[in-house]
Amino acid sequence: MSQYSVSAQAYFKIFFHAAKHPHSSVNGVLAGKEEPSGTISIVDAIPLLHHWTSLSPMMEIGLDLAGRHAESMGLKLVGYYQACERLNDTALAPVGERVAGKLKDGFKDAIALVIDGEKIGSGEPALIPFISQGTSWRPYTGEAAAFTTGSIFQLSSPGIPRRAIELVRDQELHQKFGDFDDHLEDVTIDWLRNTPCIPSDI
Repeated sequence: MSQYSVSAQAYFKIFFHAAKHPHSSVNGVLAGKEEPSGTISIVDAIPLLHHWTSLSPMMEIGLDLAGRHAESMGLKLVGYYQACERLNDTALAPVGERVAGKLKDGFKDAIALVIDGEKIGSGEPALIPFISQGTSWRPYTGEAAAFTTGSIFQLSSPGIPRRAIELVRDQELHQKFGDFDDHLEDVTIDWLRNTPCIPSDI
């Protein structure tokens, strides 16, 4: 099975999306590439929705625009992410399974990441990877837990989760963050890049 590395930029954006809408479900897609080593680098996260998180026309349009944006950067859509409304809900929603399945049609090693709401403020990696098994999606269970030594899922730097907390708590960068829903209400919001909320030192 492939190895996966989640960059600081991708983790921060997923974290900011969940932090900005703590009482809503949020979702988005992961952009990345396969390295010569075979590792799949998850370079970026593109936030989609926090209002209408079902398979709606808005979701379809957002997915299409996100895919084109990823291509323009030489990347592919390699996965899906979501955070649930309730902190203790870590299931991949049916819409997430369908979107992840659709992405898998274009990238065979596509994954899904679900925010672990109970770990989001702990400084530990707050992501639960889901992998496909036939037509269903299941949480990854390997000999080493995800994002620990020896796991196929790693962060590009171990300090990323604590840094994400600092950026929200001390700089409130999540308030500058916008998704496709926000863009539909204010077209000046650049939801595809979210440059204002990405710290310059990553």
